[in-house]
Amino acid sequence: MHPSLYEASVPVFLYYLNRLTGFVEMAERFARVHELSISELLSAKVAPDMLPFERQVVIATNFSLRAAFPLAGEAIPPYGEFPETAAGLRDRAARAASLLRSLQPPQFAGAEARLLESQAGEALVRLPATEFLFQYALPNFFFHVTAAYAILRSRGVPLGKEDFDGYHSYPRGP
Repeated sequence: MHPSLYEASVPVFLYYLNRLTGFVEMAERFARVHELSISELLSAKVAPDMLPFERQVVIATNFSLRAAFPLAGEAIPPYGEFPETAAGLRDRAARAASLLRSLQPPQFAGAEARLLESQAGEALVRLPATEFLFQYALPNFFFHVTAAYAILRSRGVPLGKEDFDGYHSYPRGP
């Protein structure tokens, strides 16, 4: 039996929003220990034409809501403005998690029959709900989570695979 669209979305988004919040906290600790400005890490990029860490976190957080609420047949709720600071990123993720927890499995009943739309850059994506989640929303969410991870790693923040997924365990390097 396949997981419901609720099971394949809301718990996954909640889990990885928590991991993403952990990235922000690790960046803050790293900045303190190395006497850096946290803004240096928040504005860091992997490549000049990519978005900085802060925007990667914002977009991943937004994607969780842009996916889950339409799947539930609900409008994406307004969830406030947050400063582009480490505290603001943590608050944004906490607010998104709170909104996601308000969704219940019965709201996803019949979701497979829904046709969902989303703006993807300059393109309008219109997909059946299952394709929307598995081929568009989840990959985009994880793209931005992974980009945030890669940015911090490239700046020396000692994140490991265990910090990304919470399951792996490896000895820390030298």
